[in-house]
Amino acid sequence: MLENLIGNNPENSGLLVVGSIAALLGAHLVLSFILRSFKRDGYKSFGFVSDAASLLSNSDSVLGRSGVKASIAGYEGLFSGARNKVGTTSTDYSIKNREKEYATMVNSFYDLVTDFYEWGWGQSFHFAPRLKGETFEESIYRAEHYLALRANIKPTSKVLDVGCGVGGPMRNIQQFTGADVTGVTINQYQVNVGNQYCAQKGIDDKCRLVQGDFQKLPEKFEAGTFDAAYEIEATCHSPDRNICFSGINHCLKKGGLFVGYEWVVLPETGYDEKNPDHVRVKEGIEVGNGLPTLATSQDVIRALEESGFEVLDSFDANKNVHSDREIPWYDTLCGSFTLKGFRMTHLGRVCTHGIVSTLEFLRIAPKGSVRVSALLNATALDLVEGGKEEIFTPSFFFLARKK
Repeated sequence: MLENLIGNNPENSGLLVVGSIAALLGAHLVLSFILRSFKRDGYKSFGFVSDAASLLSNSDSVLGRSGVKASIAGYEGLFSGARNKVGTTSTDYSIKNREKEYATMVNSFYDLVTDFYEWGWGQSFHFAPRLKGETFEESIYRAEHYLALRANIKPTSKVLDVGCGVGGPMRNIQQFTGADVTGVTINQYQVNVGNQYCAQKGIDDKCRLVQGDFQKLPEKFEAGTFDAAYEIEATCHSPDRNICFSGINHCLKKGGLFVGYEWVVLPETGYDEKNPDHVRVKEGIEVGNGLPTLATSQDVIRALEESGFEVLDSFDANKNVHSDREIPWYDTLCGSFTLKGFRMTHLGRVCTHGIVSTLEFLRIAPKGSVRVSALLNATALDLVEGGKEEIFTPSFFFLARKK
């Protein structure tokens, strides 16, 4: 067909080449204009196509365009052998290497994935138990509000959000309770973005993000600064929960409450560390989410108790995940074919990957963006499998009080 179009006329061939170049230049100019016109909005997330050119490349980015490729390469190096041979990243050497390099690992991870998370998920980077008849957004708000209620957060409370991301939960909790909330994240890019959103919502006097390492909280805050603290799927990144939880204990007033949702594997409902398929899923979740290694619920409780807390309550908030009254927490990763839910479907992720590939080819997106997209697509499948088999939950709830 191409030969029929061109024929033997070299002029036709030249016109085709010129036309192709013009089309590519035109696409480049259009997408460059979109990139320059990108504006953050605290009331909504990235647009599906209109803001795609700004993934990993916008005025708030802390990685230079050349830094993305090096960052993803360094991150992948900490999980050398992942997805090639089951058990490779579960060795003591591999885990200890990630624990030693956790600050670099987690910071690099969020430099790379924050935009993708917000693009596909919104400003609250977490899962939630979901009742039938409840929208995804409603389930997210309910999970956050539940923590606020269990932590007895009041308008007069000073609250610490440990591992706050771009601050979606802290803004929702602040607006729900009226409390003063400080969020700490190791990632400066998230601080830059989150504080813009707080200002846009007019709550920056009661809600702010600061850069800091939750393994070193006593260096950041005076003892007894906060009335309550919470974490949402954040301290799973910790290389040593005893150090992390002890730091949170230091920050709380005597009797202060600490609540959270933690990522854990579930031996109580079937996880078997000797089952290669279970280990494969576990390792896939770890490599795709910047985790040293997944713990069990008993590991979390033990760390809390050894860090000066009395555990008042704990349970898997997804214990009824396959009840006929609930929508599985992982269902959102399967997505729905609606305008809003499409990007969360497998096909939607494939489309996003295609968009990112095109943007990288046109040199709009930085080199390495495609590898980040592929990493997240692969781990979505692991999360769904872990949820279906009930060997993993992202929502192990705990309520603890400082002794």
